Amino acid sequence: MGVCGQYVLMQTLFMNCIEDFMKKIFRQIHLWLSVPFGLIITLICFSGAMLVFENEVMELTRHDLYYVKKVEAAPLPIEQLLEQVAATLPDSILVTGVNISSDPERAYQVNLSKPRRASMYIDPYTGEVKGRYERSPFFMTMFRLHRWLLDSVKQDGSISWGKMIVGVSTLLFVFVLLSGLVIWWPRTKKALKNGLKITVDKGWRRFWYDSHVAAGMYAFLFLLAMAVTGLTWSFSWYRTGFYKVFGVEMQQGGSGHGAAPQTGKEGGRENGRKEGRQRDGKPAFSPYAHWQQVYEQLAEQNPGYKQISLSKGSAHVSFNALGNQRASDSYKFNPRTGEITEVTLYKDAGNASKIRGWIFSVHVGSWGGMFTRILTFIAALIGASLPLTGYYLWIKRSWRKKRKSNCSAMERA
Repeated sequence: MGVCGQYVLMQTLFMNCIEDFMKKIFRQIHLWLSVPFGLIITLICFSGAMLVFENEVMELTRHDLYYVKKVEAAPLPIEQLLEQVAATLPDSILVTGVNISSDPERAYQVNLSKPRRASMYIDPYTGEVKGRYERSPFFMTMFRLHRWLLDSVKQDGSISWGKMIVGVSTLLFVFVLLSGLVIWWPRTKKALKNGLKITVDKGWRRFWYDSHVAAGMYAFLFLLAMAVTGLTWSFSWYRTGFYKVFGVEMQQGGSGHGAAPQTGKEGGRENGRKEGRQRDGKPAFSPYAHWQQVYEQLAEQNPGYKQISLSKGSAHVSFNALGNQRASDSYKFNPRTGEITEVTLYKDAGNASKIRGWIFSVHVGSWGGMFTRILTFIAALIGASLPLTGYYLWIKRSWRKKRKSNCSAMERA
C-alpha cells in the first residue's frame, strides 16, 4: 500500500472513530431524554392521531345533523334561516355568522356567540333547526389530553402545568428525533437498506428493534413537522421566534393562532337580536338583511368555492385546494346595503395569517389532502409506539447486562 493509500486509510479510521464517539454521546442523549418523558410523548402522539379524522367520524355518527335531503326548490333566504335559529336561543346567546358549503346536501352551520366555537345546523330547504354541534366526550378528552394533559385551561393567565409539560415534552421530542437520526445514520448503502427493514423471523427482540428504528425513520419527517409546529401553541417565545424566521413580527398581546371570539358590544347583543327590535316606533335594521345578496354575489364570482362564511360586515371564501387549508379570500361589505367595499385575496394577504394557516395545515397533515392526513395518522401512531418499543429494548438490555454481570461474579467466586 502506498503513502496515499495509508493516508486515506488512516483518515477513514479517524473519521469512523469520531463518528462512533458522536453516536455514543447521542445514544446517551436519546436514552435519557426518552426515559423520563416517553410516556407523555406516547399520550401526546396517540391523542393527536385520534383527532386527525374527528370530523369524518362525527359526520358518520351524526349524519342527520350535518346532511339534509336535497330538494329541487332553492334554499330559503339566509335572513329567514338565521332568524329561525335566533328564535330558539336565549337572549344571552346570539347568532354571529353562517358557513355555507358548496355541497347542496350539507346543512348550513350557524355560529353562536358562546360558548366558544358553538354552532347549530339548519336545513336550508325547510328551515328545520337540526340541532347543536357538541364535541363528543371522547374527542374532547383526546383534545384536552393532547393540549393540556387533561389539566384545566387557565383563563386568568396563570401557568397551566399540563400545557407546560406538553410543551417541554414536545420540545425534548424534537431532540429525541434528531439524536435518533444521528444514531441511525448508515455508513454504507447496505447498512441503509438493512436499517429500513423490519425483520419478522429472527425473534421478538429483533422485531421490536427493527420496529423502533425503521418505523421511526419512516415517520421521522412527519413527526418532526408535527413537533416543531405544535410548539407554537405551547410557548409564546417559540411562536415569536418561529414567525420571525419567516419575517413576521408577532403582535403583542396575541395569545395564540386564532383570534378570540368577540363577545363585546360589536359581537354581542348589539350584533344580534337587539338590532331587530323596535326603536322609537320604527322597525330596526336586521343584521342579516343583505347576507343573501352578498352570498349570491360571491358564489357567482367564485364558482369553484368550497365554503362561504358570512358574519357582520365580512365574508370569507375558501376553495378546494392543496396547501394551506385555512386559505381564503376576504371581503368586507356594508351591512345596510350589501355593497362589497373591500376585497383582500389570499395571495395578497399578510404573511402572518398565511403562516398561521400553514402551521395548522402541516400540524394536522391536511396540506396534501386525504393522502397526507392518512400518513399523518400513521406517523402519529408510530410516534406513540416509539417510547414503548424503546422502553422494551432498554429494559431487555438492562436485564441482559445484569444477568451477564451476575454470571461473571459467580464465575469469579
